[in-house]
Amino acid sequence: MSITTEEFVQLVNEDIGLQVEPTELEADFDALPGWDSLHLLKLVTALEKATGRKVPVGRLLEARSLGQIHRLATAS
Repeated sequence: MSITTEEFVQLVNEDIGLQVEPTELEADFDALPGWDSLHLLKLVTALEKATGRKVPVGRLLEARSLGQIHRLATAS
């Protein structure tokens, strides 16, 4: 199952507790107030639950923005 951009933003806001707007998805993690590695772990779990499939964690570790994570998580 794929997840839309709107659903992804909602997941980030509600499931991992980081308040972002769609316009912030391409911001580097260093520019996101409050971002830390714990958010990434929570996001992986939430994405796997939402999409029903494994997320490529190794590739996510190379991502520098939430937008990159969204694209990796929803790629076929």
